[in-house]
Amino acid sequence: MRRTPFELAAVATAAVPGLTPTAAASAPDDAADFDSALLLDSEGKRWRVRSPRHPEASARLETEFMILRAFAPAIRAELPFLMPTVAGTVRQGALSTFVYAHLAGAKRSIEELSTCSDALAKEIGAALAAVHDLPQSLVNNADLPSYTANEFRQRKLNELDQAATTGKIPPALLRRWEHALEDVALWRFNPCVVHGDLHEDNLLIDGDNVTAVTGWTDLRIGDPADDFAWLVASNEQSFVESVLRHYTEARRDTPDGHLLRRSALLAEFALAQYLVKALAAGHSDMTAEAEAMLKSLADDIEEQNALAAEEADAAAAELAAADALAAPAVVMASEAKASEGDSAKPTVSVTAIPEPVHEDVPKARPETDAATPSVTVEPLEEAASGEAVVERAADSGNGIDSTPEVPSESDDTSTTALQVVEPAPLQDAKDH
Repeated sequence: MRRTPFELAAVATAAVPGLTPTAAASAPDDAADFDSALLLDSEGKRWRVRSPRHPEASARLETEFMILRAFAPAIRAELPFLMPTVAGTVRQGALSTFVYAHLAGAKRSIEELSTCSDALAKEIGAALAAVHDLPQSLVNNADLPSYTANEFRQRKLNELDQAATTGKIPPALLRRWEHALEDVALWRFNPCVVHGDLHEDNLLIDGDNVTAVTGWTDLRIGDPADDFAWLVASNEQSFVESVLRHYTEARRDTPDGHLLRRSALLAEFALAQYLVKALAAGHSDMTAEAEAMLKSLADDIEEQNALAAEEADAAAAELAAADALAAPAVVMASEAKASEGDSAKPTVSVTAIPEPVHEDVPKARPETDAATPSVTVEPLEEAASGEAVVERAADSGNGIDSTPEVPSESDDTSTTALQVVEPAPLQDAKDH
């Protein structure tokens, strides 16, 4: 049962002694996890109340409270944005409700952010860089999760196995994600402090400024790509590139070259995580929504792969046509004869071998070998064949050998290029 803003205002008075609310309104939040409200007190100050709907959500708020306390004033002062401050908390049974001091700024949709100015993209990039450059001791001292690159990859493989047991993930997506997770080269990165739950709802914007970052429930040491997944899901390449450019300029460490590829994978995989969460909660509407999004993703990827294959075939045909135009046109004597269309000739006929003109024609055997063919062939009733034999014999008698040198098979250094097709980013599913 949901709590109304006025009920949350009453709870807030117990959490913050002396607080006298005069107005209350609902606040946007993760609907499946929290009831939230904005309050105005008698002194004109604003407050935010978050009340968890189940024990897991309550544990997340308690974790965030512990994390926020780990941010000493000196660390907060170095950040280019504000962080939440807990004004009070009250426990009711197994659930804890928290009251926060109000932070300036407003949330913007991903559509609004993806068309923002370069100044705001710079702010977002700088905010991401500031989080990733936080001292890792902050996480370690708070006894929060810490993963190496390989441990993070293995963790995702375990989550993939869990998602596969639902039987609701399209097989094409399971194969796609498994292949990506088994590509060790893709997962070579320097672990850093990551927000872990960064998306547009956890950014407060005022004009072209990022005023605050909220939602600090999943702080850990891990893959910086985690905090870029929501950006890649915006499907606005120019926006992503602008943020990444400013992020790279602001960071102390150089980002790895596979950052956005892993971000795209994590954005896709978020749908599987959403499905698992919906099934665990027994929420039929969320489950149906997750299944529909997974099917849509699989269809989009299949269509994109088909388009890429068509483009590759077209490019190969164009290259073959260009090679054909560049090659010299040579009319073989046997081909000229075949063009006359003698209906009495068998499907496959053997004629005298003309003088070779291409490098891929092997050298003629010595005369002693040619004189004793391994297969006896009845002579064809064409005069031209006899003439060709005479010409060949005459050339051989004169010591003329026009057969060019043929390179051995060991000289062949050709390789096959593998083309990796990046999937079009998908709008990430938000937790409800």
